[in-house]
Amino acid sequence: MATNTYTVTGMTCEHCVGAVRGEVSRIPGVTDVQVDLSTGQVTVTSDAPVDVEAVRASVDEAGYELAS
Repeated sequence: MATNTYTVTGMTCEHCVGAVRGEVSRIPGVTDVQVDLSTGQVTVTSDAPVDVEAVRASVDEAGYELAS
């Protein structure tokens, strides 16, 4: 099991949280996604390490940006 935390910019409401959670949850192997609106932190738990570019693409698809 692997857990990584990322920072997402541009989220302003619970709809944003749901959009990010939904897109990141679709990455193969992801078992849980926790999003903290106040900090922008997204914690991804998965069966195996997830490529950061897959997370970046999912966050982009949701309409937000992964902080560098």
